[in-house]
Amino acid sequence: MDLAVCLTFVTVCRLGSMSAAAAELHHTQSAVSRQIAGLERQLGVPLVQRHARGVRPTPAGEVFRHHALAALNAIDRGVRAAREVGDGTLDRPLAIGATPSLAAGIVPTAIRRLLDTGGPRRWSLLPGLSAQLHDRVVAGDLNVAVVTDAPPGLPDEPDLERRFLGTDEMVVVLPVGHPRAGTGRVRIHALADQTWVEDNDGSATLLRQHAARAGVTARIDLTAADLPGKVALVATGHAIALVPGALTCALRADVTTVNLVDPPTRGIYLISPRRDPHPSTAALLDQLRLAFGELRPPEAPHAATQTR
Repeated sequence: MDLAVCLTFVTVCRLGSMSAAAAELHHTQSAVSRQIAGLERQLGVPLVQRHARGVRPTPAGEVFRHHALAALNAIDRGVRAAREVGDGTLDRPLAIGATPSLAAGIVPTAIRRLLDTGGPRRWSLLPGLSAQLHDRVVAGDLNVAVVTDAPPGLPDEPDLERRFLGTDEMVVVLPVGHPRAGTGRVRIHALADQTWVEDNDGSATLLRQHAARAGVTARIDLTAADLPGKVALVATGHAIALVPGALTCALRADVTTVNLVDPPTRGIYLISPRRDPHPSTAALLDQLRLAFGELRPPEAPHAATQTR
């Protein structure tokens, strides 16, 4: 199968337009159309469907796009790896993904220790939500990712290895001087009249589920674009928020936290490809477990029912 045709198809799917793909790839639109038509004949199924604004992949096309993108990424990594060993040395970069709270907390600590014990190496860190990071590991863009099973949970992916790091308790972040600050564990009833802010659906679901179990409602009246924005709204007294316990070591000085009675929890995992894992995966796993263990004692693997 011609990889150039696969690239054309993936580009058409990404841009949703034959003409836009032609412009990006420096082809004519008719050439792009012929390539897509030839690919459909080769596979024996329609891959794209036209609509008023352009084209979108069919169900069969979406499945093929997923595998074609993985193949193109693998070829790209192979080209870069071959060029990197042109002088006879191999230094395979380590591309790490992590959710925003973990990227601000235990992951940098684990990377620092990995470098201190294993020597210098090239690495990168990409924050993102668990579902996004999962897809990027599958596609080969990331070597490993530190993710959570917060709603909607982690998909079952036979090509990925999932290793449990621990269970993280969610805590409530408050502005300094809040009446509930420093009072020990509180029940959600004591905070039910507060304004809450959330930045993603997973955290909001955990909060709503916890409040519903207690027979109260959490008023999520504000929405933040990201985790720093969420904490900023708390620091300035606009709201309170539910945040991961793993983040507490990295919170700004003008907020504080309070623990909940029977708090919502989420499992933390390292995911990596089963085939051809990065040589540093095992060492990074050890350092992540050490860093997470310093936050709280290790616990049993997280039950999926706790976050669904």
